[in-house]
Amino acid sequence: MTARYYAHTDAGHGHLLVAASFEDAALAFAEAHAPMADDDAIRVIVQHEDGGPEHCFVIHLDDGEVEPCG
Repeated sequence: MTARYYAHTDAGHGHLLVAASFEDAALAFAEAHAPMADDDAIRVIVQHEDGGPEHCFVIHLDDGEVEPCG
């Protein structure tokens, strides 16, 4: 089942995405917006379209690894 998520960077650049999970939304956002990264990782914040808590992920662009922000 998919849902709509709003994903953005710390700089506020964001998009509404359809994904299976918060993590999938973060990965899809990072894949589409990797050129915005200053290094080999991008920090993406994801929230359900209807609101609720934000989930933060670090996406490592060199290998696609996704981890929660520390």
